[in-house]
Amino acid sequence: MKIPARSLVFGLLVVAALVLSACGAAFGPAGSEAYGGLNIFVFVLVGFIAQMIDGALGMAYGVSSNTFLLSLGLPPASASASVHMAEVFTTGVSGISHWKLKNIDTTLAKKLLIPGVLGGVAGAYILTSLDGDMLKPWISGYLLIMGLVILFKAFRGVKKNPTEFKHVSLLGLAGGFCDAIGGGGWGPVVTTTLVARGSNARVSIGTVNFSEFFVTFAQSVIFVFTLNFADYWQVILGLLLGGVLAAPLAAYVTRHLPLKVLMILVGLVIVGLSIRTIWMAMM
Repeated sequence: MKIPARSLVFGLLVVAALVLSACGAAFGPAGSEAYGGLNIFVFVLVGFIAQMIDGALGMAYGVSSNTFLLSLGLPPASASASVHMAEVFTTGVSGISHWKLKNIDTTLAKKLLIPGVLGGVAGAYILTSLDGDMLKPWISGYLLIMGLVILFKAFRGVKKNPTEFKHVSLLGLAGGFCDAIGGGGWGPVVTTTLVARGSNARVSIGTVNFSEFFVTFAQSVIFVFTLNFADYWQVILGLLLGGVLAAPLAAYVTRHLPLKVLMILVGLVIVGLSIRTIWMAMM
């Protein structure tokens, strides 16, 4: 019996997400040292799933990977730092690609870039200055909201009469800050707002992805000077390897998997793991 390609890919994503969720349930107590016993292949799986999601949705790599990492027991600052260190490479390649394809609005990029960098630096500094166990339920609450936003957009669809968004600089500032604090959110906050308000989808995605490299790089510089990355090399390497392995398949998923189905799956997984992390942190 021949299995349809989209059903096969969807099934693989569901199984992978369930396996990773099970890893979180088994190895991810609220204690910040729980991740120490995890194999690097778990983090490869995190990077793989996150890149698959990002390849299909055009966003949510950081939100997805950070949600899983918090569920696996990493402290908020370490999880966000690991995600952004890995993203420096992926966003760099993505930004160059969009530049060559002329998907960038330079005026929009200028309005986003500097506020985004400032917001990202401020968020990274605050994140590394506060206690991780205290922050974890709040960060998970933010990720829970992001998951609900993804679900909402999956069921709502595109607005019929969008209006132009005028406060781009404030949007960049908020997006950069939320991205650093939550380990992700630049795409869900900035791209979805611009597109929902009437901006051209192709240009918005290209410009936001181009700006994201600079925002991510600035955040990573703060993390490098404030955290000891020797303890998290497995996490960063795993995320990178998983992302590289998933990149070719992500394009296939984009072509064959229904977007609404994937958004619902991603939203449910993020919401479920965030609720669990909040519950464990409050125990």
